[in-house]
Amino acid sequence: MKFSKEVKVGIMALFAIVMLYLGFHVLKGSDVFSRTYKYYVIYDNIDGLTASNPVLLNGLNVGRVQGIKLMQDRQNKLLVTLDIQKGVALPQGTAAVLADGGLLGGKLIRLSMGTSSALLRDEDTLTARKEAGISALLQEKALPLVTHADSLVKNLDVVASGFRETGLILNQVLKNYDQTGSSLQGLLGDNRKNLLAITTNLNKLSASLIETEKGLKPLLAKTGTLADSLSALRLGETVQHANQTILELKQLLASVESGKGTAGKLIKDETLYNNLNKTMVSLNKLMTNFREQPKRYVHVSIFGKKDKGPAESPLDTTTVIK
Repeated sequence: MKFSKEVKVGIMALFAIVMLYLGFHVLKGSDVFSRTYKYYVIYDNIDGLTASNPVLLNGLNVGRVQGIKLMQDRQNKLLVTLDIQKGVALPQGTAAVLADGGLLGGKLIRLSMGTSSALLRDEDTLTARKEAGISALLQEKALPLVTHADSLVKNLDVVASGFRETGLILNQVLKNYDQTGSSLQGLLGDNRKNLLAITTNLNKLSASLIETEKGLKPLLAKTGTLADSLSALRLGETVQHANQTILELKQLLASVESGKGTAGKLIKDETLYNNLNKTMVSLNKLMTNFREQPKRYVHVSIFGKKDKGPAESPLDTTTVIK
């Protein structure tokens, strides 16, 4: 039986297509001739996961992503279909963790086995989980650095603004100094004659002070002589005589206090005080009687009898006798 060239080309093309399909899956690690189980996972975001991405268990390729379907009736969630080799038994509670494919990029699904003794059946749904990838970690670590860098840039901007303001202030200060220097030069030029006069007066004052110093030297010499004279005085003997006088005065006061001598008896003896008191009373009566009856003591009469009056007058109350 002979085939035409067209049939032979078709057979060869079909054979090439089959071999290409088988070779593609063999290179991806899929067992084309083994039966697979189908499982479903629902994600909110697949972060670039595509069909034919691998499914790994402890780093071993045990399946692949068969397809991804958008479920618009469930808030646009994504239904991912997984083909898992028949020999891999998945306990209930097994999670399909969406993770990064490494430094080369891409996404893969890593199986996290459950601990239940019951096994999942074909077309069951796995628990969906996501794992922070390298890009997320880098972003998390880099965000504080970016924030600090932004703050540093802002601080540098503030410092630069301060420097600019300082530069303006310094320029203004230098201008003021320049103006002040010009003003001082003008002031010195206008008052040159006055300054010369002041300098001349200071020279004259210095000369006068020198002459005054010459006149003060004899006075200072006389002051030294006066100090020597004061030193020559016998101040020690004077103090000694003063102490002796004070001692004698103390002895005199002690004698008076003890009742010795006239002054002591006058102060201490009550008898003398009483006699003096009686004498004063008698003298008071005499003076009162003399004032009231002067004729008794002094009488001038040509005719008539002398009236002597009462022999004694009452005590004058104007004088108090204690």
